[in-house]
Amino acid sequence: MNMLLHSIFSHPAVVVAAIGLAGLLTGCATSQTPVFKGEAGLQLYSLRAQMATNWAASLDEVRGWGVKYVELAGTYGLPPAQFREELQKRGLVPVSGHFSYEQWASDPEAVLRQAKEQGLSYAGCAWIPHRDPFDEATCRKAAEVFNHAGELAAKQGIRFFYHTHGYEFQPFGDGTLFDLLMRETNPQYVTYEMDIFWIAHPGQDPAKLLAKYPNRFELMHLKDMRPSTPTGLLTGSSDVNNDVALGAGKLDLPAILREAGKIGVKWYFIEDESPVSEQQIPESLKYLENLKH
Repeated sequence: MNMLLHSIFSHPAVVVAAIGLAGLLTGCATSQTPVFKGEAGLQLYSLRAQMATNWAASLDEVRGWGVKYVELAGTYGLPPAQFREELQKRGLVPVSGHFSYEQWASDPEAVLRQAKEQGLSYAGCAWIPHRDPFDEATCRKAAEVFNHAGELAAKQGIRFFYHTHGYEFQPFGDGTLFDLLMRETNPQYVTYEMDIFWIAHPGQDPAKLLAKYPNRFELMHLKDMRPSTPTGLLTGSSDVNNDVALGAGKLDLPAILREAGKIGVKWYFIEDESPVSEQQIPESLKYLENLKH
């Protein structure tokens, strides 16, 4: 029997077939490696119109989608502590929140009091007021504000972050003003939230930027971009209808998510600013779930 098997597997054609089968099986195993290992939360700004009309029903809907973690952008008329209670009633966990640059610059202590009342682990800023184009002086001033805010936040057990918006990629020296902002902000006190749409919009590659700054991004906004959306722009603005469900646009989400997992992004939030966000968010959640298998 052993001699027969030896004879069979010594035949060149059989050897080639066996190698091919092994490669196929290896390929199958590779394709089954999970691309997304995190848990997607939701930036509640995605439902800003609905929240303003009926925040209770909107929060019920969010929980009905199976979402557990949320990022805040205001409390829709409720005191911060009461809004936190309403989230807790529904099993929703507030992780992070956005506050205006003006608040951080003028009274960061007041912002941090609100963040504590909301139960946030992260508190940040999503827009630096500026005249177009964004310039070096504005960038350096923002870095000062962020470093100060971040140092105060750390004393409260809160992590400060800045959310990218695209206009920061103005050319500067041998790089961009975003590179300057990275250099001027202290990693001990300032982390970043990558909004992948607003990295692709100015013509940057989200995966490559994650690899370039592997220790700076702890949060991520997940949104896809309509294929017809123009890029290479430094405006920080785009038609909200260009937000499409994850997997329906032109961003290379598997590559981005692999790199995000590699560098250790901690929190992911779907943000869908389109008028059909209620229809698209469940599609995005399903897309991410499929990437886990």
